Amino acid sequence: MGTPTPLLLVIDNDRSASCGVEEFARARGFDVISRSGAAGTLDDLASLKPDAAFVDLQAPDIGGLHVLRLIRQVHPTCEVVLMTGEASVDSAIEAVKLGALDYIGKPLDFERMSGLLETVRHGIDRRERLLAADSALASKFEFYGMIGRSPVMQELFDTIRRLAPHVRTALITGETGTGKELVARALHRLGARRDRRFVAFNCSAIADSLFESEFFGHNRGAFTGATEPRPGLFEHADGGTLFLDEIGELPVSMQPKLLRAVEYGEIKRVGASESRRVDLRVVAATNRELSAEVAAGRFRQDLFYRLNIIEFRLPPLREHREDISYLTASFVKEFSRQFGKSIVGVSPGAERLLHNAPWPGNVRQLRNVIERSCMATDARILTERDVLAALGGGRAIVDESTAIRTSTVHQMPPPRPASVDVTREQIEHVLQQVGGNRSAAARFLGISRRALYRRLDSLGLRAS
Repeated sequence: MGTPTPLLLVIDNDRSASCGVEEFARARGFDVISRSGAAGTLDDLASLKPDAAFVDLQAPDIGGLHVLRLIRQVHPTCEVVLMTGEASVDSAIEAVKLGALDYIGKPLDFERMSGLLETVRHGIDRRERLLAADSALASKFEFYGMIGRSPVMQELFDTIRRLAPHVRTALITGETGTGKELVARALHRLGARRDRRFVAFNCSAIADSLFESEFFGHNRGAFTGATEPRPGLFEHADGGTLFLDEIGELPVSMQPKLLRAVEYGEIKRVGASESRRVDLRVVAATNRELSAEVAAGRFRQDLFYRLNIIEFRLPPLREHREDISYLTASFVKEFSRQFGKSIVGVSPGAERLLHNAPWPGNVRQLRNVIERSCMATDARILTERDVLAALGGGRAIVDESTAIRTSTVHQMPPPRPASVDVTREQIEHVLQQVGGNRSAAARFLGISRRALYRRLDSLGLRAS
């Protein structure tokens, strides 16, 4: 997709001035939308998505500085130039502090305006080149569906490369959403069985009474409803790889039979008198601490040791935050293509928010957030507002003088119970990202404001 024509928003009740800017900018390759008042225009900011804005400092309904604040909050990448016939040093300094690109006097200096428009265009081009570079780097650090430049991920990739040709059984551990199945698939594709089947099964998704038939199959008439013989997972994966996800959910009664199948490659269908031989690689995964499950009597020690010949530990996302930008770039590219959009990346504010979020759901949660953000936007850049909405908390943008408020993009989820265990680190990260706004922080964390205040008190953070 080519780069679209940049959009310039002009807010000025002086029609002759706005017409002059409009004609001048159009001649230099900009699309232009002109508005005489600010209040109605601000309601449309989310849909307009301008790349730049020229705003009259003396707007009669709302001051230009307040307009600047709101534009920068809703569209952080939008470059704002203030126009005025009564320039002052104080207002110029304030404008720059609030993030204005520049300040131009009236009557308008079109030579200077030409330079400003060129600066805007160069900024857009540079931003998109950087975002494209991030996407290229993400591809460079991709490893069988996983992405990581951090030392901990690069070490994991190297370990998989070295051991995949030799491993017959392995245990993959890590929190929910870290990508355990991706590791199992990488082991399969790098091993000698790559041309045979990869069969995945979630041990938490079936009733206890059905495990034996599911694993080993059954003969006709073995039980009520068994009208035809059926092979199980072990036969289906024979010669290839069987991936048993959430192995910690396996009933204790099934564990000795699984041990024998893994240890000796020997299975027996339900209702059969003869055993069958199978030859396959078994890779198990869990988000539980299996050694603790063994100590509690919920998991057999001999099966644990048999599976745990080689352990691949996936770190939670909070332990390799330096990979978040690469993961984000990859997901943006994926969903931009999937939804037929021209999204190229995220704004600096959105990137900071993504980097500092607690991510209890790890990479899976990050991917889901980017998917929802890409689905909801029509812009080329995901903003902090897009990300907050996708995380489940719209952010109210309030002008201090006029109390103009933008509505949230999505309905907020119901608060979690007040007893939810929100950590100090999570609260501090979120408060930092929302500028100390505790109502916004509570929405972001998915708890009530009262619950957040109680948690702040318990952690000694109320006065901070």
